[in-house]
Amino acid sequence: MMLLNSKLTLILTFLLISASAISQSLDEQLKTYLNEQVFSDESPALSLLVAKDGKAIYKTGLGMADLENKIKAQPKHVFEIGSITKQFTAVSILMLQEQGKLNINDEITKYITDYPTQDQTITIHHLLNHTSGIKSYTNMPNFMSIARTDMTPTELIDVFKNEPMEFAPGTNYNYNNSGYILLGHIIEVVSGMSYADFITTHIFDKLDMTNSYYGSMTQLIPNRARGYSETDEGYRNANYLSLTLPYAAGSIMSTTEDLLKWQNAISANTLISKSSLNKAINGSKLNTGEDIPYGYGWLKGNIRGSLTYEHSGGIFGYSSNGIFLPEENMYIVGLTNCDCGNVGAITTNVAAIALGKPFPKKEDAIALNKQQLNQYVGAYEFDGGVIRHITLKNNQLFSQREGSTNLEIYPMTETNFIFDGGNVSYDFYIENGKRMAKFTSNGNTIIGRGIDKAPPAERQEINLPDDVLSQYNGKYELQPAFIITIMSRDHRLFAQATGQPEFEIFATEKDQFFLKAVAAEITFNRNTKGAVESLTLKQGGQEMPALKIE
Repeated sequence: MMLLNSKLTLILTFLLISASAISQSLDEQLKTYLNEQVFSDESPALSLLVAKDGKAIYKTGLGMADLENKIKAQPKHVFEIGSITKQFTAVSILMLQEQGKLNINDEITKYITDYPTQDQTITIHHLLNHTSGIKSYTNMPNFMSIARTDMTPTELIDVFKNEPMEFAPGTNYNYNNSGYILLGHIIEVVSGMSYADFITTHIFDKLDMTNSYYGSMTQLIPNRARGYSETDEGYRNANYLSLTLPYAAGSIMSTTEDLLKWQNAISANTLISKSSLNKAINGSKLNTGEDIPYGYGWLKGNIRGSLTYEHSGGIFGYSSNGIFLPEENMYIVGLTNCDCGNVGAITTNVAAIALGKPFPKKEDAIALNKQQLNQYVGAYEFDGGVIRHITLKNNQLFSQREGSTNLEIYPMTETNFIFDGGNVSYDFYIENGKRMAKFTSNGNTIIGRGIDKAPPAERQEINLPDDVLSQYNGKYELQPAFIITIMSRDHRLFAQATGQPEFEIFATEKDQFFLKAVAAEITFNRNTKGAVESLTLKQGGQEMPALKIE
């Protein structure tokens, strides 16, 4: 027995040392990766947590929760989580269904009797999986003009309810914040409680999520991380947004530790049954039977071959991403207090590292000659009429989706190319003598077929003298309370819209400018005396005039 006990002690000691070594190795890998990101005492924060089997195995706070008061980030800090709120809204709907108070196949007019459905049948299911065809109010040109205005749910619904339908319900998938506003109102109608009270009572209190809140700009919230935006001049406080507007689509505030409690409750079927959860996480279908990756509050994908259920969020001053890997029982969540950067890429890379399958880096790219690269040059058409152009310049391949920006892609093999970050890639191949491309993002792959179409013409920018650039300076009112500010400095011209980052704009001729960061153009208009009196913003097929007000 003594010998057996000694052997068991040795085995247990070995296992403990091995587990410690693995944990230490993961810590070192994550620290190395995170040290490569731009979080410092001069930057906003990242709060990151990695959990295995329901327990945190790595958590950290990097950067500053409050730049002005020099408060360093810690896991206790509270962030706005944006659209991860949709998980809470979807689960609340499913809870009410299990209580027999509604059915996801009910028409929404059963609960919002005066909603104008424009002779269409719109169900709760359509709201949950973004297939309703209702116009998303955050995409409407006047959204910024109401950003500071407190509204009741019914007042907010009035903003978009009479907009034309974008498609017949169930025929297409288009991410839509309006749908989740309607879901929040349905929760109130059915439960007899405000949305804020419902999630506080039935979710936060039940799960001991003591650092989670229905968001407020006036309530005193302990350990609130302040929100920031980034400009060419550095960071600034994010523009004010009344949190009555994101409502059930994006108003929750939380910490990484509380979100682990949330994920653990979801995994344990504490709030909803396994069958309800399966409907929420496993994607859904269009009327044609075509699969879409979005279910009810979760997007289905994979990372390096491992299945994921995830959601991200973006709101004035904050961004977020939470990823659950069911087969490995791992959860990775990242929260930032800046609406800049890409926290989704960070959490995805952290997940890959935790899986032991890190993404390749652009620094690992191999060298290919011009002939090898040139065989992939051309246009590729994907489902939905999306066209991406592959071009070659100075022995570097670029990818450009029509209407978007031109981005470098880097060869990992002769046929596999990655974007910066490694989690979005192309695999090129030839089928029946024709160019083909697999485009993979978020673990979802779509096929593109080579077509004959010239790439968008590369714009030739010109330099204008400082005395001309200064003529454009001023504020231009696009909508009430939505201003585009034009500023010249250092022989360059910049534009900044209310609540958005600052972008440089580039001249093609006098009074004609374009943006490289987004697909947009600006034309400055002069009066009969030659003075600039207005501008016209051309974006997304719209031409929007803005009068110069100062």
